[in-house]
Amino acid sequence: MSSLPSALPETPAPPTSVLSLSIPVAMGYVPLGMVFGFLFVQAGAVWWLAVVASVLVFAGAAQFMMVPMLAAGLPVAAIALATLVVNLRHIFYGLSLLDKLPHQPWARWYLVFALTDETYSVLTTLPAGTTTRQMVAVALLNQGWWVLGTLLGALIGTQAQVPLVGLDFALAALFAVLAVEQWRSANTSLPLWVALGSYALAQALMPQQALLISITLSVLAGLVLPKRSPSKTAEQEAT
Repeated sequence: MSSLPSALPETPAPPTSVLSLSIPVAMGYVPLGMVFGFLFVQAGAVWWLAVVASVLVFAGAAQFMMVPMLAAGLPVAAIALATLVVNLRHIFYGLSLLDKLPHQPWARWYLVFALTDETYSVLTTLPAGTTTRQMVAVALLNQGWWVLGTLLGALIGTQAQVPLVGLDFALAALFAVLAVEQWRSANTSLPLWVALGSYALAQALMPQQALLISITLSVLAGLVLPKRSPSKTAEQEAT
């Protein structure tokens, strides 16, 4: 009898518990996925490409960023690189989950792929006795809700013709907001000037690939330029 309480935490939770954990995510993912699917089709793509994007990309905010880029006719390479940059924060999510990720290669790689803000939140609250199957089920259900919403929105988008005037400007507005927020939180304005200079140079040399080249130059500059610590910056401002 004394061994029973210690064995209880090891017992896998029933399948319904996995579904109950995913239901709150579904309440957000289904409507947001519908918006993405609708906008994706309205931007000029066929409906099934929206579903493919949610299956193969599954990047949430980055997928919404794809819509104005698609409407603006940007090349696939530029869209892929911009999506990668936006989702760099997921690297830090994965690092904090290294001890919890399963050892099976297929499960580990899928969880790394399907790791979103919401899935990360759910996975970090799972009990210690959670099995690999349950972890994968949570991620799979969350992606399933997003794909379902995308499918519904894409099908609606094929029937409703709503002109999205100004959609091509949404990308510029998005990056403008991101740049302002980064500038306000940074200790120096150097990254902003590097980004502006990179885009000006890329626009002058290769206008058709300006976005891709400017992002590449900015990333390289961030790796090469020396980083200023907050203490040094404060000392320089004080003097």
